[in-house]
Amino acid sequence: MKLHDLLAHHGVVANPFADEDAQTDPVFQSRCSSSTFHPNWDKVYGDPSAPATSIVFGEKGAGKTALRLQIAGQLKQHNKSHPDARLFVIEYDDFNPFLDRFADRLSSRKRRNAAKVLDEWKLWDHMDAILSLGVTAVVDRMLGASQPSGPAANELPADARSRLDRFQKRDLLLLSACYDNSLTETFQSRWYRLRKKLKYYPWQNWLIRLIGVATKGAVLGVVAYTKNYSWLMTPWPWLIIAVGWAPWLAQAWRWWMQAHGTAKNLRVVNRDVNPLRQVLMQFSGRDINGQPLPNKRRTDDRFELLNKFQGVLRALGFTGVVVLVDRVDEPHLMNGQLENMKALVWSMLDNKFLKQPGLGLKLLLPIELKQFVDREGRDFYQRARLDKQNMVPSLEWTGQSLYDLANARVAACGGEGQSPTLRDLFAPEVTDARLVDAFAQLRVPRHLFKFLYRLLVAHCQDHVDTDPVWTIPASTFDTQLAVYRREQHAVDQGLAS
Repeated sequence: MKLHDLLAHHGVVANPFADEDAQTDPVFQSRCSSSTFHPNWDKVYGDPSAPATSIVFGEKGAGKTALRLQIAGQLKQHNKSHPDARLFVIEYDDFNPFLDRFADRLSSRKRRNAAKVLDEWKLWDHMDAILSLGVTAVVDRMLGASQPSGPAANELPADARSRLDRFQKRDLLLLSACYDNSLTETFQSRWYRLRKKLKYYPWQNWLIRLIGVATKGAVLGVVAYTKNYSWLMTPWPWLIIAVGWAPWLAQAWRWWMQAHGTAKNLRVVNRDVNPLRQVLMQFSGRDINGQPLPNKRRTDDRFELLNKFQGVLRALGFTGVVVLVDRVDEPHLMNGQLENMKALVWSMLDNKFLKQPGLGLKLLLPIELKQFVDREGRDFYQRARLDKQNMVPSLEWTGQSLYDLANARVAACGGEGQSPTLRDLFAPEVTDARLVDAFAQLRVPRHLFKFLYRLLVAHCQDHVDTDPVWTIPASTFDTQLAVYRREQHAVDQGLAS
């Protein structure tokens, strides 16, 4: 038998169980993402009018990535229906670029050891990475990039520029100077395009340079007018020119030092000192004096810059920011080591950061990290305050919830006018109670989909086209379940060892 014929017989036009990864699963993305949710959905998603942090622990295949995609999709719908109370979405799920840049800043001795690299990673590095993702997404859209970074939910209003006052334009330009990380053009050219787009012109800064130019022109003009060229052989004309350029030189030295500190301590974004110094000198003194820069290894400046970013977003119609943290076990520095994952994540578990007003972090973490939480002492719990973070200790699925999930996928793949159910695929002797009990043993959606796909294929291989059997008998079901459970147990033992 052909699997396509079996499914078509029951009115199913697409295989409900062919894909196991939510990111590449067309059934989930086009048919189920807005209708099929985990029982803990409400606690994880929360209320968009007041974004809050949630911390979820789940084993591989439990649906953490599906949750992330669903949250992003629901926020996109929320933004469409609430144009003046939207949420800005940052998907913080690809750590490799940030970790690579970070490791390059360390000594070669430390770079050779992933654990030593991750021991150096701090909360402010996470904040720098998140700000880089958010600022780059805003600048992309402000400049009209053809393929802007970040989710589609972050679309800016048509009158974005006119919504910003002078100081908000200054803040966006300052954030861009530090965090914009586009790979399509150079940092400086992009910054100057943004300044032109925002119509921010630093007249005061240009006046300082004009004084130097005017002084030099006056001295050379006097020499040319008097034809006293021998005067240029004395130190006096050069001393006068130096005095005229002194304010600009003092400013250049000051901002070179600030740029050097920023380039040194901004460890997840590449910045060269001189281009950054040139950009910082484009601000008027009254606008930039006293403004925070990420030029020290501490969180204070980052919190101020995060507040500035949120202020810019509020002016653009975003009342809050949601950061989706996922795939912390996938960076190459992890090497499958739980201690490495802990080193990356633990610095983020700080109540001040997790409870930042207007900021909701959704941390979707491997279940293995929960054991480290259980071992922590009083100081950790005082700092993290996990009792306030809407924590889901385990993203568990019952047999009943997995049955509903499988049934929903079968129904979603039904043809026009068809209403297929999971029950239709099985012979009467395979009772609903037996299905629920078997699904409970599989624990997570990924194992469920793998098993059901294998089961469908095995059933088709047991029969021929000329004598089809349209329902799966109990014998095939029990045999395939036993084989799959045995293989699953062997894999689990291998991972544990």
